[in-house]
Order: sequence, then structure tokens, then C-alpha cells
Amino acid sequence: MAKRDAPPRWDRKMQQRLARGEAAALGELYDRFASLVHGLAHRVLGDERAADGITREVFAHVWEHPDSYDPKQGPLRTWVAALTHRLAVQRLRATETAALAEARHGSAEAAEELELRVRHASVAARADYIVQAMPAPLRAALELAYFQRRDYRQTAVDLGVTEDEARRRLRLGLQLLSTAHDAASPGAPPGYGGAA
Repeated sequence: MAKRDAPPRWDRKMQQRLARGEAAALGELYDRFASLVHGLAHRVLGDERAADGITREVFAHVWEHPDSYDPKQGPLRTWVAALTHRLAVQRLRATETAALAEARHGSAEAAEELELRVRHASVAARADYIVQAMPAPLRAALELAYFQRRDYRQTAVDLGVTEDEARRRLRLGLQLLSTAHDAASPGAPPGYGGAA
């Protein structure tokens, strides 16, 4: 794994190209991360149109503020995911708060319910990001076990690995997924240090 003070070359080059205002760089970044951004936004908001809006906001922010990415803090992918998460949670809170105000149910119970919904959406988005970011061998083992209901023996056969290796991949994949609940606060972005 790369050191925190040495981001991948592609990340540094992309930031430099964006800072120079290269429209082609934004297109390349969009091609690489649009499905991640839209998927995370949709997971938090549960609304296709709102996810489309967040996707536009994220890439507009990246275009207008490329220097807000600090390569020393982690990969560009993680920064984009954290930005998406933060904007989607802000939109969810604003939408839900407005709906509560309209319904005149601005009680403490309603506020707690809103926070609970935001927490659940955040954990789900973080889990999605973790699965997408994990190494392909771990993801493949989890997909076989979860979606195709394979046990570790069947997973080993399907992947062409030993049973011990299949168990190791499943265990590590599940350990990574369990960190989705470890956010420091309800608004903590997925893996980019700190609260939103």
C-alpha cells in the first residue's frame, strides 16, 4: 500500500491537470468516478434525481476547487467519495428538516428519527464504498458467498483457490465491511479523516 505522503502518480497528475483547467482531465475523472459518486449519493438519498444533482455538484466542486484535494490525506478516490458523502448527507438533512418543518412535527422525536435515518444512510454508503474499494479477490469471494449463497468450500472451487485461502478472503472482506459502523460521528465521511 502506498504511503500517505506519496499519493499514487495518477492522483497527483490529475490534480495538476485540473488545477491547470484541463477540461479533458475533468472528463477522465468523471469517467473513472461517476458511478462511484452516483451510487454513494443514491445510497444516502434513495432518490435518483437527487443523486444526479449530487453527482453534478461533486464534479462542479472538483472543477472549481481542485486544490481542496490534499494528496497527503489519501487517494483522490477517497476524497471524491468523502465529498460525495458530505454533500449527500447535507442534502438529506436539509430535505428531511424542511419536510419536518412543513408537517409541523419539529419535535425532539422527529429530530432523533432524522439523525437515525442519516446514520443508517451513512453506514450503508460507507459499506458500499468499502466493497467497491476492496481488492478484487476479496470482493469476488464476498460476492460469491453473499449473492450466490456459496459456502467457503464452494467459493474456493469457484475461485480456484484453497479452502484456507477462501476462508481468509471471506474473513478479511467481512472485517473490512464491519468498519462501516466505525464512523467517528454520524456525519463522518467514508475514510477521509474527520467529520463532515
